[in-house]
Amino acid sequence: MNSSARMEQREVLRVELEVLRREHRDLDEAIHALQDNGKGDMFTIKRLKKQKLVLKDKIAQIEDRLFPDIIA
Repeated sequence: MNSSARMEQREVLRVELEVLRREHRDLDEAIHALQDNGKGDMFTIKRLKKQKLVLKDKIAQIEDRLFPDIIA
């Protein structure tokens, strides 16, 4: 893979990472709003928390690809 393709792939990963972080933040705000208002049932809140954890895992995977933990 040439360097320009590698750079393009890194940029795509950075954009995807930002989108996932935004979705994670939005879910967090939605969960807090439901809990604060007392309008959210436990099943809905649990489902949203599970989605949030899935996003967190995806974020960690992309971060590992972008910022490998290389010990020199």
